[in-house]
Amino acid sequence: MKTCIARLAVALCVAASLPRSAQAQAAKGATVTITSPRNGATVTGPVKVTLKATGVEIVPATVEKPGTGHHHLFVDHDLTPIGDTIPRGVTGIIHLGRGQTEFVLDSLKPGPHRIIAVVADWRHIPLNPLVVDSVAFTVK
Repeated sequence: MKTCIARLAVALCVAASLPRSAQAQAAKGATVTITSPRNGATVTGPVKVTLKATGVEIVPATVEKPGTGHHHLFVDHDLTPIGDTIPRGVTGIIHLGRGQTEFVLDSLKPGPHRIIAVVADWRHIPLNPLVVDSVAFTVK
């Protein structure tokens, strides 16, 4: 867990140092929260991930409007470089491009897992400042 927090802190510092033109601006105080599963929980599969965003409108990825974004889930995967486009087709990176706020992970093996939720703009570039949350949990 300490490693996860340290990585998020580094990601926030990197995001703050990027040129403003590289990233869409998030409203001050914008947040995303993974409401399920809870951090530290032990759950059975399939695992339903639910997300709540405040200060940013969650819309389909095709919407090019300031103050909006869509969710991405990094499942047992580290964050990609903050100013870069979040890649598609990579195992462990899930794009919720239709504006979804829920996703079911149906193939997690028993054991510890981590999810990082990131809100990104229509180009799939994380918002600035970074709108991110992380949970660690165990599948029994």
